[in-house]
Amino acid sequence: MRDLYEIIGVDKNASQNDIKKLYRKIAMKYHPDKNPGDQEAEKKFKEAAEAYAVLSDDRKRQQYDQFGHAGVGIGDAPGAGGFQGGMSMEDIFSSFGDIFGGDFDPFGGIFGGSGRSRHIKKARDLKVNLKLDYSDIVIGTEKTIKIKRNETCDTCSGNGAQQGTMPKSCLQCNGSGQIKQMTQSFFGQSVTVRECPVCNATGEVIENPCRSCGGNGIQRKSVAIKVKVPPGVADGNYMTLNQQGNKGPKGYQSGDLIIFFEENTHPFFTRNGDDVFTEVIIQFDQAALGILLEVPTLEGKAKLKVPAGIQSGQILRMKGKGFPRVRGSSRGNQLVRVQLETPKSLSSKQKKLLEELSNLNGKSDPKFTRIDLE
Repeated sequence: MRDLYEIIGVDKNASQNDIKKLYRKIAMKYHPDKNPGDQEAEKKFKEAAEAYAVLSDDRKRQQYDQFGHAGVGIGDAPGAGGFQGGMSMEDIFSSFGDIFGGDFDPFGGIFGGSGRSRHIKKARDLKVNLKLDYSDIVIGTEKTIKIKRNETCDTCSGNGAQQGTMPKSCLQCNGSGQIKQMTQSFFGQSVTVRECPVCNATGEVIENPCRSCGGNGIQRKSVAIKVKVPPGVADGNYMTLNQQGNKGPKGYQSGDLIIFFEENTHPFFTRNGDDVFTEVIIQFDQAALGILLEVPTLEGKAKLKVPAGIQSGQILRMKGKGFPRVRGSSRGNQLVRVQLETPKSLSSKQKKLLEELSNLNGKSDPKFTRIDLE
């Protein structure tokens, strides 16, 4: 799957103005009305539009920079906002007002594309939390989550009309959803376009509303969504599945599904960035003589050599045993803090041996050092 910056022809540090300028050139070049019947041109037109939809949105761009295509739901599922059919041509044309200014399709009225530039309203986004274990995060996972969202009404199939009836064309706008008004000025004639207030820009009116949905064409339903979680995500990270949120009334674009990740507390690991911390308690003799420990890691057990003479509180590093870095091949480290356990009771034999060791060490005064309090 191609890099989105490459599709637009900019580098990762490009400004929004540069991205917009280059996208305009691509849209003009590959516009379907300028290239009738050219499927390759239409493919490039849609590809550029979907790339621009991500890069022009600061939140989605940040997610893409951090997680790649998975972070913005590209290519995961039909309708997820990716190149498998997430954006319709109507969605693309609806954005032309933002790109070229006003209610304007650059080819409308020239190549027969008039009427496509009607602004598409968007339904509400849906936000959910997804809790993950460290085992999920370290290798990535696919989770199925159950959510409640607005879906198309089963009774009326989304048209809002009672069974046995159909919406009728709006007489106010003749079914266009738009009211056009021509005015004459010193500079000549001009046309202003606004949404029809009678049909709310749908082009249709409903005389007999559906009893199940009240005429808005949507119902609240429980659905199951599969979520691909990339390796290395952290607490507070989020990803967006385009158009997987609430469905809206007829004429509305679906909202997005925004998934916030939460880490479950681990019994003996603590995360700090890409590193993971744990603590091991050893005996005095093990610290003095050194020991080879079998240490739990995020992916099973591994050997850790504790050097002879290690001090309590000293930290040993296990390179590459931490979390994977998102969109990278490297990993963090596992840091093991060593603590010494002083026995609270001794057998007579243990006491005798320690007294012999103390005599061998000779008399030594306690050492005092300064503590800097933060």
